[in-house]
Amino acid sequence: MKESETKKRRIPRALWLGLLLVVAAPVLFLLVFIDFPVTRDVPWATLLMFALGIGLLALSVSKAYRDTAIYRGKVFTAIALALGVGLGGIFAYGTLVGTRKLPASGGAPRAGQPAPDFTLLDQDGRSVTLAEMLAAAPGSAGRPGGVVLVFFRGHW
Repeated sequence: MKESETKKRRIPRALWLGLLLVVAAPVLFLLVFIDFPVTRDVPWATLLMFALGIGLLALSVSKAYRDTAIYRGKVFTAIALALGVGLGGIFAYGTLVGTRKLPASGGAPRAGQPAPDFTLLDQDGRSVTLAEMLAAAPGSAGRPGGVVLVFFRGHW
């Protein structure tokens, strides 16, 4: 009996690593990468993970079809590649194309435009207006106070 006949055929290791990358890419985007503008605005790190994962899945399909004496899983590797490409395509469309279809926010002030006066509660529960915050700060020798406003636009 030949040695190759006694060895058990196995699924390519590239398949498992590729599946791990393809599944981990959107999870890491939602848990980690979305917190940083450099990886949220253009999700290059997530797209790179998808590309590497899909490349490894394609390599596993190639190995499964080329070296049938060593590797098994022709159908499984092909299905995994199709799922990886589908998941990567949905993610790329959703982040690169779908977000551009959000409606414009007509009511938000533009950069440099004065913000309308508003009243909010501070950390102690007292009402504070924007005009009060912009007035002279106590103990500042008449210098006007400053306010940094950050607007987060959401769409539900």
